[in-house]
Amino acid sequence: LGLEWLSKTEGTTLRALEISADMIKMAEKNVREYDLLDRVKYVKGDAQKMPFEDETFDGVFTNGSLHEWSRPDRIFDEINRCLKRGGKYMISDMRRDMNPFIKWFLKLMTKPKEIKPGLVSSINASYTIQEIAAILSKTNLKSATVKKTMMGFIIIGEKFET
Repeated sequence: LGLEWLSKTEGTTLRALEISADMIKMAEKNVREYDLLDRVKYVKGDAQKMPFEDETFDGVFTNGSLHEWSRPDRIFDEINRCLKRGGKYMISDMRRDMNPFIKWFLKLMTKPKEIKPGLVSSINASYTIQEIAAILSKTNLKSATVKKTMMGFIIIGEKFET
């Protein structure tokens, strides 16, 4: 998602946080394929304590990982801390209560079959909109709006306070 965004913008850079050194190696291979080496930097770290200064970023986004966060409240507060005033954020993920037909279709289309158990566990670990709204209400992402999508939800907002 980050590389697609970066490839369609000009004068932008991407700093990506990843907890796994192996995933960073894979991501760096993708950066070379996109020919964006001069605009991307991967940083190894834990999103619960991001290795960035306060008010560093104009925007933060993440897709499909929220269900893996052990403490989403901490990560939401870290996103807020790292955003500049006026910075925007977008967090998207699947919903556990998605339409059963869509869930069935996702399982059917997932290839190779060996990764289907991972899909099922990810869906089962994901949140409902009500659950994520309750978590967000206790964080510093005060302007967060949660919108339902076909398979999940999207959280969007802007940092107004410093």
